[in-house]
Amino acid sequence: MDDVSMRRAIERKRDGEALEPSVWDDVIAAYCSGDVDDAQMAALAMACVWRGLEPAESVALTRAMVASGATLRYPEGMFVVDKHSSGGVSDIVSLVAVPLVAACGVRVAKLSGRALGHTGGTIDKLEAIEGFNATLPMDVFVHQVERVGCAIAAQSDAFVPADKRLYHLRDRTATVPSIGLIAASIVSKKIAGGANAFVFDVKCGSAAFMRDVRQAEALARMLVDISEQFGRKAHAIVSDMNEPLGRCIGTGIEVTEAREMLRGDAGDERARSGCVQIAAAMLELGGVGDARARAMRALEDGSAYTKFVEMVEAQGGSREALEALAPDERVTKLRASTEGVVVAIDAVRLGHVARELSAHNRRAGIRLGARIGDRIARGDVLADIYGAGADPGSIAAAFTIGAVSPAARPLVYATI
Repeated sequence: MDDVSMRRAIERKRDGEALEPSVWDDVIAAYCSGDVDDAQMAALAMACVWRGLEPAESVALTRAMVASGATLRYPEGMFVVDKHSSGGVSDIVSLVAVPLVAACGVRVAKLSGRALGHTGGTIDKLEAIEGFNATLPMDVFVHQVERVGCAIAAQSDAFVPADKRLYHLRDRTATVPSIGLIAASIVSKKIAGGANAFVFDVKCGSAAFMRDVRQAEALARMLVDISEQFGRKAHAIVSDMNEPLGRCIGTGIEVTEAREMLRGDAGDERARSGCVQIAAAMLELGGVGDARARAMRALEDGSAYTKFVEMVEAQGGSREALEALAPDERVTKLRASTEGVVVAIDAVRLGHVARELSAHNRRAGIRLGARIGDRIARGDVLADIYGAGADPGSIAAAFTIGAVSPAARPLVYATI
């Protein structure tokens, strides 16, 4: 694609026209080769933000980005599921749902990312387990999924390099908020990962990229529609992210929360419910009947934890390292200075603080002592702060205490 053709594509999209699949093929190929530069691609991305993308354009863009790199293939007849979260605070779902689903007989291949902004990354969390190797050659990854039943590894640079480059550009140029671009970015990585079916967990709320439920539902629906265009089964869940999902925030201590849940500890009801909901959706895609009850049994009978240990050991860790992981002994209790009801929790603030805490100490972080809607007295513990270096005042500012209980919010707003 030459400068004239790219300029014409930008003009057409600027004026609200839909670009043909062949144009998207040419744009992505030229961007990867360097024939289209960042300035031109940024202009096209901004036009997409303002004018939107037709569903067929998102499918075409997804296909072009998948074609820019390698794709995984699994043995004939092996059914594999995957999941994706749009990001959140204390989002331990992958840590729990992946081994839980595998323990119920459905193979899971999860390619994950690292922390971004205030959100935690599944790979960073697992690497808090001494010896855990998240960088697996793709043949080793496939073999582990076949032999163990699940694997969680870092996304290889060989997959959808066009998306990696385009996402970095969109982040720099404030052109991230386009549902069509977001959907193509997410689904292209899932298609390249080779799974037969996907569950998408689209977060919605003050700590999520999608603040509005209607926008979140639109993204969820587009993710499912695009996936089906590629012959993949897909479910999407729009879930609440107006407060942290679990109680623990920080790389290592989130692993400890997930570990205890997998051992059968009831733990935090909100987090447990979220994990089971996603796991059940994955199991349904895998053909398992009475999926929610089956998932609950696997948590309660210890088989989910056994599978988690098996996965950790297959990737270089050990049961001993997993079970030795514990919060830092240095703990500061943040107490309420007034009585009332917790009406809001700034999960973005807590996510940033926890990332800074755990950046150099995998055992550091924050554990919530109160949830939105909890009635507290003066002196009650709002949070435990593990490790050193955090400003308690900054964490205290994340809690808003009022006199009137806030309206109850569902954990799940919609399923698609």
